[in-house]
Amino acid sequence: MNSFFSKSLNLLLTVVIGFFLSGCVATRLPQASSSPWEIVNLETESNPLDISFVNDQKGFLVGTERLILETDDGGKVWHERSLEIPTEDNFRLVSVDFLGDEGWIAGQPGLVLHTNDGGKNWTSLSLGNKLPGDPYLIKTLGPDSAELATTAGAIYKTIDSGKNWEGLVSDASGSGGIRDLRRNEDGSYISVSSLGNFFSVLPQGQENWEPHQRASSKRVQSVGLQPNGDLWMLSRGAEIRFLEDSDDLDSWGKAIIPILNGYNYLDIAWDPSDIIWTAGGNGTLLSSRDGGESWEKDPVGDLVPTNFIRILFTKSGPGDTTKGFVFGERGNLLRWLG
Repeated sequence: MNSFFSKSLNLLLTVVIGFFLSGCVATRLPQASSSPWEIVNLETESNPLDISFVNDQKGFLVGTERLILETDDGGKVWHERSLEIPTEDNFRLVSVDFLGDEGWIAGQPGLVLHTNDGGKNWTSLSLGNKLPGDPYLIKTLGPDSAELATTAGAIYKTIDSGKNWEGLVSDASGSGGIRDLRRNEDGSYISVSSLGNFFSVLPQGQENWEPHQRASSKRVQSVGLQPNGDLWMLSRGAEIRFLEDSDDLDSWGKAIIPILNGYNYLDIAWDPSDIIWTAGGNGTLLSSRDGGESWEKDPVGDLVPTNFIRILFTKSGPGDTTKGFVFGERGNLLRWLG
């Protein structure tokens, strides 16, 4: 009997202590006194996935369920844009990119759209099942030229408006299929395998993915570049890691866990002032002004009951203003006020 009560007491204490500690971790993070973000009403239940601008004012937003929106005021107000897209599929438009008037949109399954007049007119290219995987990311390179990456880790280039595509990767299997893929400014790529058990890099000009092990037993969510060119990694368990040695892609620092609230971080980005932003489930939007040493909750993020899936800072040209957006599910979007 004494043993029974002893075990019960120990179990109760464990639960109480665990609850107390988790509560402390979840609530001890301070909230910022103000926010540089504002809520944008998109009037849609579709998920916004990507944004790109033709110039400082005109831009396009794409997303799930054939979502295409256009803005003429730098992203303050968005209105629906109707394009001629095949009606047989409920396309998920995953990527849009402009370089001046030259622009491309990639969609799933097997859809590419191209414009060379700033989005006034678009040509639809159906890729069908010609490529391994579905389009995932598209990058405008110049007139009639673009690179297209797929969910299988394959990368293709066209220089004739999409009539022909040249494969740039000799063995896409080195990427392990992808759950996340990013193209860097120098033309290199970083991908995370579909299971999150490793990440791969593809240096510019190389034909083979180079796989690297994850930093811990936690599955990897995403990997990308810091402003200084070193890597960052987001893993399950709300872990953030930064690379310690630029020459060793396996030299990860200790995990940073700003807040444990049961939600993973899904993206991280640096604004022009070098403030770090990370976002995740249930309106989680955090910032750090000291390189990740300390963090604050953003008050506007707390007002939006959605999963934030992406953070983007972008500008269309050298003289244009930087624009920032946080993408949330079910039509939620935040715009950076600077």
